[in-house]
Amino acid sequence: MKYSATDSVESCLDCLLKALANNSTEASMKIHEMGVLPLFPTLLHPQSSCTPKVANIIAEVAKNEFMRSPCVEAGLIPPLVQLLNSTDQEVLLQTGRALGNICYDSHEGRSAVDLAGGAQIVAEHIKSLSQNTEPANEKLLTVFCGMLMNYSNDNDSLQAQLISMGVIPTLVRLLGIHSHNTALTEMCLIAFGNLAELESSKEQFASTNIAEELVHLFQKQMEHEKKEMIFEVLAPLAENDVIKLQLVEAGLVECLLEVVAQTVDGEREEDIAQLKTASDLMVLLLLGDESMQKLFEGGKGSVFQRVLSWVPSHNHQLQLAGALAIANFARNDGNCIHMVDTGIVQKLLELLDRHVEEGNVTVQHAALSALRNLAIPVVNKSKMLSAGVADVVLKFLQSEMPPVQFKLLGTLRMLIDTQAEAADHLGTNGKLVERLVEWCEAKDHAGVMGESNRLLSALIRHSKSKEVVRTVIQGGGVKHLVTMATSEHMIMQNEALVALGLIAALDLVAAEKDLVGAGLVSVLHKLLSDERSAPEIKYNSMILICAVMGSEPLHKEVQSLAFINIVSKLRAHENKTVSHQASLTEQRLTAQS
Repeated sequence: MKYSATDSVESCLDCLLKALANNSTEASMKIHEMGVLPLFPTLLHPQSSCTPKVANIIAEVAKNEFMRSPCVEAGLIPPLVQLLNSTDQEVLLQTGRALGNICYDSHEGRSAVDLAGGAQIVAEHIKSLSQNTEPANEKLLTVFCGMLMNYSNDNDSLQAQLISMGVIPTLVRLLGIHSHNTALTEMCLIAFGNLAELESSKEQFASTNIAEELVHLFQKQMEHEKKEMIFEVLAPLAENDVIKLQLVEAGLVECLLEVVAQTVDGEREEDIAQLKTASDLMVLLLLGDESMQKLFEGGKGSVFQRVLSWVPSHNHQLQLAGALAIANFARNDGNCIHMVDTGIVQKLLELLDRHVEEGNVTVQHAALSALRNLAIPVVNKSKMLSAGVADVVLKFLQSEMPPVQFKLLGTLRMLIDTQAEAADHLGTNGKLVERLVEWCEAKDHAGVMGESNRLLSALIRHSKSKEVVRTVIQGGGVKHLVTMATSEHMIMQNEALVALGLIAALDLVAAEKDLVGAGLVSVLHKLLSDERSAPEIKYNSMILICAVMGSEPLHKEVQSLAFINIVSKLRAHENKTVSHQASLTEQRLTAQS
């Protein structure tokens, strides 16, 4: 590049632009090596006629990653930010491009723009230009939105800065006014997707009509890519309960049901992707209490009915979403009772039956979650038991998947709560008890371990049956119940003590060896001497002490540990039930010493 002295600056600039258009990387390296960048600040004058060209060159150069830091080091950011105060549209356009490109994936670029206060000026421009729908103005708005995006992408503190400048309401307004302009709309969507990742943005979004705008935009889209872009914004926004309700009220659900209907038989990858996104989003909307109740409409809602029809579908993704939706609708007693009365249990059982052999683990897990929730109200338990729920659930006893094991245990535990006959029936099922004992040792899966212990205890507590106690003793369950009495969860300690009390009362002779082996007496000693033990733990421990006195080896252990001292102290306990039981226990201990 040789220039004679008579060449004007303008033609030099034209030359550079031409070279950049021809081979951007090579030309940029030359510009860098020849030390051209530091000459630019003086040329970036608001009054100078070559300013837009200089800004354009910077924008083109900064498309190359290796040029972004040199642009910052050459001091280009402060004069560029100054130019944002210009009224000339071409200057603003090229300056916005230059700053946006320098900020792209560049920490130095962003910091420099932040320091010079560039984002604030751009945000003000967007606000004041937002009403104007002339094509040239929409182009400028697109560049400015893109600049703010590049400025804040993946940077929490800069995103938070934009949010506190009030960028969100402005962008939502833009979306409404310029929905006909594809480039600007896409830019707004990407910006929303960016900002919605920040928790603090959700409140601001909730105070705008973003839900209506997005649903309105979604209804107009024909192309898969465009729908995906809107989905990517909807998903993080729908995590907020207020926005969930707004989306439901804006008619998103109807759109989602439509997408499902269109894609359910599709073979193309994009159909499969859309079906998954739409049905996942549907389930997400049901996680909000208000949005869920609105869609349930007393069990008569058309949405509720449509989602139910997903369960018998041949499509795994829809089966999964349908089962998860039922689990979400089943979050209060009224809904659960209504659903059991309208025959949903049968649909879930048929679904589970289809997945015993070709087991899809996520579908198994979801269907079991739904059954567990439906079994919570007392009136549902006997209805579900006579529908054969326990038998179908037991088919999954062989599963090696901890999430399925966990839900299976929880479902059975809910079903037998207060149901003596069912507890008796299941508690004498040797295979089940054997598997529970095995899972009580699942050290890697605390959830499964805890649930197995709780179910073992529940079988005994609700059946109060000697046969069940025998089955548990023979299956080797006693030592696990003793360990459970030392759990850090008071509710589990208590369940274990009550079950052990029943074992001692119903078949002390058969359990004696295991109770000695598991160190029951020293566990009780610990529980009674621990200041932090809750009153019911102290009460049930004393009941158990009295119950084991009929066994010679256990009686000896009780004597050797000087229980009488602790028990006589407990006579002064503030809880009347505890102090009364302490007196009775003390009498028993002195009578038998």
